[in-house]
Amino acid sequence: MSPQAEYLGTHVWQGSHVGGVSGIELSANGMDFLAINDRSVIYRGRLDRVEGRIVGVSADAYPLLDLDGETMRGDSEGLAIGPDGRIFVSFEGRARVWSYDAPGTAARPTAPFPDLGPGARNRGLEALAITADGTLITISEGTDATGHHPVWTLAGGSWQVVARIAPTRFVPVGADIGPDGELYLLERRFTYVGFQTRVRRIGLETGTTETVIVSRVGQHDNLEGLSVWRDETGALRLTMVADDNFNLLQQTEIVEYRLDGGTARP
Repeated sequence: MSPQAEYLGTHVWQGSHVGGVSGIELSANGMDFLAINDRSVIYRGRLDRVEGRIVGVSADAYPLLDLDGETMRGDSEGLAIGPDGRIFVSFEGRARVWSYDAPGTAARPTAPFPDLGPGARNRGLEALAITADGTLITISEGTDATGHHPVWTLAGGSWQVVARIAPTRFVPVGADIGPDGELYLLERRFTYVGFQTRVRRIGLETGTTETVIVSRVGQHDNLEGLSVWRDETGALRLTMVADDNFNLLQQTEIVEYRLDGGTARP
């Protein structure tokens, strides 16, 4: 693990309606949250904390609706909350990003997304983030014809590739813009003995890249969702959630790390 990051703990989110969670966004207080799973369910809930550590989770589940307001079963993966509170969701399979006024409301389309090809069915738009000025950023888990992971933004009414991430043993699965204005990229590596997690911090202005977390193989489950926020000590926290793939041998873990100091240990 990078010396810049302090592992704070893991809480297992349990419940008959919980599974396949692939995205999470926390409010500024670090307790209220929205999350999605990969079967078009959105959760609105709250984390219970004692001395800063998560001790419980309560949430209500709502179906994601399509453009006609009908319940859907798309492969929802990425989640981002705009400055105005609008909810954005990215999808695999038929690549697209839709927005919602609130859980339980009909979707609205953003600009049509370019066809990523048949190989994107399970390696499509996994990571989604939004900047303070409302610019959407999405990153494909799969690679394009150049062999890189394309980074897309919505600008001028269309989706455009603005950067490409070189392939490594890790693949992009989640992203968030931190309170510091930097892009945090959650990446996953699968091995036959377990998952490995990496988080990199990317300067949107400078383009510099810094690795802030590298877990041990098997230390965490299949972490796919990431939310970056600032706690009461002034330190940045990274809250991540695991997709259990609806597999009894896996768990919906909520994992937290702390960066950049702070004045008190939770």
